[in-house]
Amino acid sequence: MKAVLHRSFGGPEVLEFVELPDPTAGPGEVLVEVRATSLNRLDVLQRQGPALIPGFNLPHIAGMDVAGTVAALGDGVASVRVGDHVVINPAVHCGECEACLSGDDAFCPSVKVVGGNHPGGYATLVVVPATHVHAIPAGMSFEEAAAYPTTWSTAWHGLVSTAGLEIGEWVMVHAAGSGVSVAAIQLAKRMGARVLATAGSEAKLALATRLGADAVVNNRTGDIVATAREVTGGRGVDVVFDHVGPALFQPSLFALRTRGRMVFCGTTTGVDATFNLPYAYHFGLRLLGSDPYPFAEFGRMLDYVLAGGFDPVIDSTYPLADAALAQRRMDEGDVLGKVVLLP
Repeated sequence: MKAVLHRSFGGPEVLEFVELPDPTAGPGEVLVEVRATSLNRLDVLQRQGPALIPGFNLPHIAGMDVAGTVAALGDGVASVRVGDHVVINPAVHCGECEACLSGDDAFCPSVKVVGGNHPGGYATLVVVPATHVHAIPAGMSFEEAAAYPTTWSTAWHGLVSTAGLEIGEWVMVHAAGSGVSVAAIQLAKRMGARVLATAGSEAKLALATRLGADAVVNNRTGDIVATAREVTGGRGVDVVFDHVGPALFQPSLFALRTRGRMVFCGTTTGVDATFNLPYAYHFGLRLLGSDPYPFAEFGRMLDYVLAGGFDPVIDSTYPLADAALAQRRMDEGDVLGKVVLLP
């Protein structure tokens, strides 16, 4: 098979386009011919180093979000057929540890992540358990399907499972042009919430408006706190959904209503945030870390999303051999939605 890997940490130049032996499906597994792989921030972070996921080894093949065609079946697989169009759940839990057996598989200490610590979709073939492939609806492109797994499960878990977002509530969503926020805006609107989207460019704000945001504000030139108070009649938003990190952490807390919820799940601008403790506890603010999604939740999310009516927003596509260019594109500040590799 053809693949893009890196044998050392560094910039995009460490990515190599190589020929490798074809993998084979073992018992309970399927071999998937990759037709599209969307990029995620983890791809870049683990290329730069150090690795973030336990079990990571060099050389490494990235690519968490994969869609393709079932090419071969391992022994005992009857749930799918060769030729089926599928999208992959990248989080593979052991199913045997205490966390898995108690239904808390999101914290499986032996979890394998396709493209994280297990060979991923920067390749023409990938092997995964048959339990982790899901059928793609007729008429949906591989590019669209590959845009959903990580970003949409992150947004779903943050808004539905962690925040408990309710009909009529206001939610502030940062970084409106990113894949996670593209998902969060649409999911929040489908749930009956009202959305205040923030971003650093007019193009990203225009995208947020097109996706259904009720109000927008430039988080570089505008005042997100004043805007939050204005659109809510002085009350403040009910929920902030943030994966930006330190840059907007304190303003986000100021934008919340009394006993509002701050859901956070990313570190784009750094790993250490500071905030005013008295303000947070005096107004009863709830800081909610959005933990990994469990296996069963991924299936529910995907069934809901693939039923239709959502726009995955594809920014651009690149041939697999140009993975370095694709990663450079993802690092540019004007990306709208997902960057996708096509083997």
